[in-house]
Amino acid sequence: MEIQIAVAKINKYAVSESGDTLEVVERPTGGLSVVLADGQTSGRGAKAVSMLVVRKVIGLIAEGVRDGAAARAASDALFADKAGKVTCTLNIASVDLHSQTIVLTRNNPAPMYICRGEEIDANHEESISLGTSRSVRPLITELGIESGLTIVIFSDGISHAGERRGQPMNVSATIRSVIEDQDPSPQQLADTLLAHAVSLDDNRPADDISVLVVKVSARNGDDDVRRMSVRLPIHAYS
Repeated sequence: MEIQIAVAKINKYAVSESGDTLEVVERPTGGLSVVLADGQTSGRGAKAVSMLVVRKVIGLIAEGVRDGAAARAASDALFADKAGKVTCTLNIASVDLHSQTIVLTRNNPAPMYICRGEEIDANHEESISLGTSRSVRPLITELGIESGLTIVIFSDGISHAGERRGQPMNVSATIRSVIEDQDPSPQQLADTLLAHAVSLDDNRPADDISVLVVKVSARNGDDDVRRMSVRLPIHAYS
């Protein structure tokens, strides 16, 4: 088996800086963690908040701290820095080779979706954003690593897409339409969800949008090379 991870992101319309921050860190006991944070509001202020949270989390994970404890520490740090006046959502998706599991940590009102073949389960238990108090706790979901498992995580730009037109996005139906017709790569699934959300906002995203897809698939061949590819569009400003 092998793990494939894909991300698709876009800024809020007419805002030059995204309030979403995503980072990948290798775990000291084997595997890796993907950390996604979405700072309250948008623009430079939100970016500073999400970067504060992500840097705290990845630093602790790199030191061997458990994901849940890292999330709580980041929440306490944000609460102390902003006196409870600014919040930030957080998702951590960790492939832990020591336990042979995928650990999902969520402080995000937006649900995440766990797909096994054509079966799609929405994980939408109530979850509180970081920084609201000193008693914030994450929701933890632990899954065995199995071929065919796909996990979809996103910031609230997906949840709110289409609301201003009265046509909110049906995330589950969109995921199903993709996985029923084909065996999509994680990038194809992430790109499709992002494109649909943007189209519902008339190609002017009402919020920053980030989509993270983690997929466990059958391993092709004996290639032991690890790979990562990143595409970052650059706009020239006069």
